[in-house]
Amino acid sequence: MALTPATDLGPATALVCRECGSTRDLGPFYACEECFGPLEIAYDFGGVTRASIESGPRNIWRYRGLLPVPSNVADTPNTEPGLTRLVRADNLAESLGLQSLWVKDDSGNPTHSFKDRVVAVALAAARELGFKVLACPSTGNLANAVAAAAARAGIRSAVFVPSDLEVQKIITTAVYGGTFVTVDGNYDDVNRLASEIAGEQDDWAFVNVNVRPYYAEGSKTLGYEIAEQLGWRLPDQVVVPVASGSQLTKIDKAFQELIKLGLVEDKPYRVFGAQAAGCGPVAAAFKAGHDVVRPVKPDTIAKSLAIGNPADGPYVLDVTRRTNGAVEDVTDEQVVEGIRLLARTEGIFGETAGGVTVATLRKLIEAGTLDPSAETVIINSGDGLKTLDAVAPVVAPSANIAPSLEAFRAAGLA
Repeated sequence: MALTPATDLGPATALVCRECGSTRDLGPFYACEECFGPLEIAYDFGGVTRASIESGPRNIWRYRGLLPVPSNVADTPNTEPGLTRLVRADNLAESLGLQSLWVKDDSGNPTHSFKDRVVAVALAAARELGFKVLACPSTGNLANAVAAAAARAGIRSAVFVPSDLEVQKIITTAVYGGTFVTVDGNYDDVNRLASEIAGEQDDWAFVNVNVRPYYAEGSKTLGYEIAEQLGWRLPDQVVVPVASGSQLTKIDKAFQELIKLGLVEDKPYRVFGAQAAGCGPVAAAFKAGHDVVRPVKPDTIAKSLAIGNPADGPYVLDVTRRTNGAVEDVTDEQVVEGIRLLARTEGIFGETAGGVTVATLRKLIEAGTLDPSAETVIINSGDGLKTLDAVAPVVAPSANIAPSLEAFRAAGLA
């Protein structure tokens, strides 16, 4: 598929290789022809201001002047994700010994995870590039988002997931009625299959494969929103769950773009990555001082983070080291306690990825790696209703009583 003179991808100007710096024209390309490195979007942002952003819609399209999407994107049928709440988490902060803590709660998106952001951007770009089917390999949340976005847009979806996925995520994908395939294998097996299918189906846009450069830019909106919701300033520290690693690197890219545009004050900030010990290849590389991330076979309850060969792993290492951050991992038991801690202190029921982030925050504090006096933002990337099996064995009603005041008193519940 080739661009036409009428193609509108907003401020996007070219694709540039993250390794060798080579550029090529915009299009459905994701690997450099010179070195096979990953491609990302280059821009000419023009006159984006705080006022122009604040006057926009109350979703991610307020940042359309910073994204590779058509100028009229807000007028086309889409799920309108974003502008999720930034919650001041004083109770959680007190329990962990932090002075200032915020939770960016992305469970409020249309399909209850941050994936609605990246899919919305990928869909907008894919339609402009002429694709007819929206597709993906997924660990669950992305499958939900692709199926819903395609249904809203009136086009076909095709999603592929590991067959051992949480049943909640299977149901919340199948309900949208698209083509939904479970695959006997882990995510990396599913991803390889998707790459092979993408090579044969010319009109299928695999959001995280052949239109990945556009898709990945959707995660920048998390960084934009954090800064805007803090009153157009950057936090001192941010803790981000790591699956492919793209979310972490794009939040950093968003912060850097805001600084360069003069929309926020330039200041040091630290970026931390959070992984599950059962799938922590980036954390292992960080701790060992390596630049290469060695693939692993995932074995963790945090299935949404279970990517054993993370595409952006080396770039996560670059960002965390450049910002004086770190990448840490936590056990499944710590993940469950992280979910429960966030729920009982702030009334936010996060999925397992959120449990990973909270547990990692605690571990970083206890190790003296993260500054407890600095303003910190953590990401809750999805809804706990999607991963009920993780907490079902350890939560239960306080009591079961007869419908009488005497039974209430006898149970000692007053």
